[in-house]
Amino acid sequence: MSDNSFDGQQVSSARFLFEVDGEKIGHFMEVGGLEVEVTVESIEEGGQNGFSHRLPGRMSWPNITLKRGVTQTDNLLKWLNKSSGEQFASAGNVLTRSTAAITLMSGTNVRLRSWNFFDAFPVKWSGPQFAATSSDSASESLEIAHHGFTATKP
Repeated sequence: MSDNSFDGQQVSSARFLFEVDGEKIGHFMEVGGLEVEVTVESIEEGGQNGFSHRLPGRMSWPNITLKRGVTQTDNLLKWLNKSSGEQFASAGNVLTRSTAAITLMSGTNVRLRSWNFFDAFPVKWSGPQFAATSSDSASESLEIAHHGFTATKP
């Protein structure tokens, strides 16, 4: 039986907040890439033919992808511009890496669990697709590279 409660509280995965260096970027409707993979190294020992030793190797984290409806706030694009284009060049082509956080929120806006991403920087932004015949909501997505995360209880 799966338990979708958090300290006795029913939790939906639909409410979360994204922040960069403590600044609120906004709420998003989808998050992807919240995972880690550990490679496994096999070491064969001479004289031991029954098995190979299996040891944990490097950890790897895919890029995080966030998706939301288009908003009037521009914090997301400001952060993107710091690590690309003219602002990046005017900073001497030095990348400023950030600490980003995705926080799961309760129905009463209580922070339940956060995932903090280290050395994060945006690598891709996609805007809305325009079509006169479409009734889809205008949305944007952001892809973020990082050097791993930790889960914390705020």
